[in-house]
Amino acid sequence: MMDSEMIDLVLEDTRDKMARALDHLRSEFAGVRTGRASASLVDGLIVDYYGSNVALKTLAGFSVPEPRMLVISPFDKGAMAAIEKAIQNSDLGLSPSNDGIIIRLAFPPLTEERRKALVKIVRQKAEDGKVAIRGVRRHARQELDALEKEHGLSTDEIERVEKTLDKWTHDEVATVDTLLSQKEHELLEV
Repeated sequence: MMDSEMIDLVLEDTRDKMARALDHLRSEFAGVRTGRASASLVDGLIVDYYGSNVALKTLAGFSVPEPRMLVISPFDKGAMAAIEKAIQNSDLGLSPSNDGIIIRLAFPPLTEERRKALVKIVRQKAEDGKVAIRGVRRHARQELDALEKEHGLSTDEIERVEKTLDKWTHDEVATVDTLLSQKEHELLEV
């Protein structure tokens, strides 16, 4: 394999890992309750369904008829009790209302104190995302150093690739900052 092909593999792997770190951060942000109903808050809940642990999104459909109301429509009406139990045992602080056909979740408005606490949580998640992105860059640099020692890559080539890595890292960190700003605005909006 030629040196440029190995460098391209390192860069491709780095780009993919950075994209996955951003996707993970987006999913983490989606799981933070803003006072608005969203299926992303509950679709990952694990339900004890006839002895098996199953994600709620595989057992039910979701709809949001009002900004503060989430309706869960189980595909199997026999799963109602298990879904209700999973919601009650979660850390969402919501009380499900069951009419025998669907489950309703009413989202109360968030208090100012809770909003500020959620902003702190979101900031920490954003910082964790930045650390993950920088860790991907560090790992790529280590791989490049190994290639340089093993294959005698030129210093100019390594510097060029490191500049590319730095630019990507800067761009991804800026994206994290943008996502954080949007989520903070969403949380603090009354």
